[in-house]
Amino acid sequence: MYPLDGSSSLKQTKILAFIHVLDVGEVYSRLLDHRPVIQGEIRYFVKEFEEKRGLRELRVLENLKNTIFETNERILPKCEQAMQDNLSETFKRLQAANAMIHRLQEREYEARKLQADKVTAREEKCIAHWEEFMKEQQNKRAEVDEEHRKAIERLKEQYSEMEKELAKSVSF
Repeated sequence: MYPLDGSSSLKQTKILAFIHVLDVGEVYSRLLDHRPVIQGEIRYFVKEFEEKRGLRELRVLENLKNTIFETNERILPKCEQAMQDNLSETFKRLQAANAMIHRLQEREYEARKLQADKVTAREEKCIAHWEEFMKEQQNKRAEVDEEHRKAIERLKEQYSEMEKELAKSVSF
């Protein structure tokens, strides 16, 4: 099939060597160079990740939208109504409690006032008793002083009579 002359055999050898080098390069790229395969896998992974992520985020946003809609349309009005109902009830209870506290304060004020009036009356009574006691003491002192003065007068008279008698008896 190929002529067997020397120049052509050299050419053939070079061509065969070149083909073998190409084959070795192809074998090398298929066995050891994985860049094209890895890049394809990376592109596939990124594409899948972005699609799934996008769908997941879309689902999350849709769920949030539904939750917000449900909250605004159903839950919020119920909460407002419950708050209004409870607020009026709480306000009524607060007014009743305030009225009760006011009555208790009035009773306490009147009890304190009554107690203060009693204390004042007792003090006035004690002062009146003290003043009466002091007048009695002054009267008794005046009586005792008067009795003492009279006793001194009597003793003076008695001693002057005794001196007179003694002077009479000494003169005998």
